[in-house]
Amino acid sequence: MADHTTVARPYASALFQVARERGELAQWSAALSVLSAALADEGLQAWLDSPRLTDGERTAFVLEIATAADPVAGEVLSAEQGANFLKLLAENDRLTVLPEIAALFEAHRHKEENTMDVTMVAASEVDESTQAAITSALEARLGRTVRLSVNVDPALLGGAVIRADDLVIDASLKSRLAKLATSLIR
Repeated sequence: MADHTTVARPYASALFQVARERGELAQWSAALSVLSAALADEGLQAWLDSPRLTDGERTAFVLEIATAADPVAGEVLSAEQGANFLKLLAENDRLTVLPEIAALFEAHRHKEENTMDVTMVAASEVDESTQAAITSALEARLGRTVRLSVNVDPALLGGAVIRADDLVIDASLKSRLAKLATSLIR
């Protein structure tokens, strides 16, 4: 939501500055990822918005979720900076925007580190040498360090689809067949 992004932006920027100064970008990235995954659930968000809960209960619950999912994330969030961050979010009724805060934090981190997460969905398994060649080609094209993740989707029939932010390279057989069918119908 645009509204959540607007609300999340100052929190993400401030947290990024603190994490960068302390040399804890990776730790905070991991902690926010855990929280983002947990709080993506709408039922949990609705529960956190309940007026029956105190700010302390909300904060403790979110910390408990993070610690159960990833003890390292729990350590980051239990430390002074993390506890203050969660407390601030709870006091301002902003815990439910943690997924947006995490996404904006990652965008700041990628810009700072000149990196990019790229997802490749292939019709079948892709060997290491092919992944390395694709990563190298993408790095040359994008001018950034690429972190490639590969998923398999047999429904593509053949080829692959590569997504890097706004860039989509669709070299799947499924897409090519759909284009052929469209041109034959005309």
